[in-house]
Amino acid sequence: MNDHSSEVKPTTSDTPQFRPLFKLGMLVATPGALDLLDRHGINATTYLIRHQQGDFGTICAADAKENLFAIEHGLRILSSYDIETEVIWVITEADRSSTTLLLPSEY
Repeated sequence: MNDHSSEVKPTTSDTPQFRPLFKLGMLVATPGALDLLDRHGINATTYLIRHQQGDFGTICAADAKENLFAIEHGLRILSSYDIETEVIWVITEADRSSTTLLLPSEY
């Protein structure tokens, strides 16, 4: 039997590269975050990848700068994403042991 699951495809100029800036650790989500994602049919991976690539969402420039500093110096990283009229936060702990998806009201 020929197993193609381990086949590696060559990277081309039009292949998007996923380059994480930090580890997420264990992934957890609060009930409110899960409900929000479910109601809008959104896979959490969308926001986790953005967070991990340095797209911190709707935070101000000063907070984005703080996040870049946090990535380099092992501090907590916070992203904020708008989902229609609601907001979901993604927080990676300083020790990179876990990343949590939550609503601001659940903080």
